[in-house]
Amino acid sequence: MSKGQKIGLTTLAIALLLLFIDPALSLVPFALFLLLLLAAPFMYRFGFFLPVISRGRSGRPIVALTFDDGPDPTTTPLLLERLAAHRAPATFFVTGRRAAAHPELIQAILAAGHTIGNHSYTHDTLVAFKGARRIFAEIAETQQLLTRLGVTPLLFRPPVGITYPALGKVLPRLDLTAVTFSCRARDGGNRAIARLSQRILGRVRADDIIMLHDSRPQRRAHLSHWLAEIDRILAGISQKGLAVRPLAELIGRPVDLRPGNGCASRAGRPPDSRP
Repeated sequence: MSKGQKIGLTTLAIALLLLFIDPALSLVPFALFLLLLLAAPFMYRFGFFLPVISRGRSGRPIVALTFDDGPDPTTTPLLLERLAAHRAPATFFVTGRRAAAHPELIQAILAAGHTIGNHSYTHDTLVAFKGARRIFAEIAETQQLLTRLGVTPLLFRPPVGITYPALGKVLPRLDLTAVTFSCRARDGGNRAIARLSQRILGRVRADDIIMLHDSRPQRRAHLSHWLAEIDRILAGISQKGLAVRPLAELIGRPVDLRPGNGCASRAGRPPDSRP
């Protein structure tokens, strides 16, 4: 049972009790529950509609780096160089559309020892309003594409961390677990890179899952500044007494599967469209 279902049942019980005291008061819990329903999709750590992993549970001074929205032919290769220089592992939550356009970058990410997660096909932030079948297609198409490229993700990160009820039905059919984040810079997909390192280093804590982007900055002139900010983040994490470790180490489960280590081929089946 999800947190949302538990809260819904609690709301109903409170409303029934209040009904015997004052019928008007019984409407208050329902009103509060409705407000919570509206806010819950944007509460990326709450897991209201389905179980969500938002931070590690190792109990050690380690953090995980994750990069969303790639791969990008301009930024991803340069980022891989920086990660190699700092010996920092990362997880790349890639979109199917970009992976299809740049399969060589998927191979480069894997060859460098990093892991890959599913970030939907088109990164449509409004997909929640388009039905369970469309949601399934967005995720399953990316899953099938990446499997053909030699890696099967076990984790799905919803675009912008927004969750919604249909994910709770779709992800189990694809053997995927939802993972969000606990530390981000609100960089707008690298549209706001000024003081990026300060925003991360000012709030990062042990067991944090850090969310960044490897999409290119809006202006090519900002590329060198973005790379410098990444260097500052990687150096600053170490200076804070923390170590960058694989995401799998923080959450206690694998991030992806590859040929030779039990790679899954199940693509799942679309959810029933009937009410």
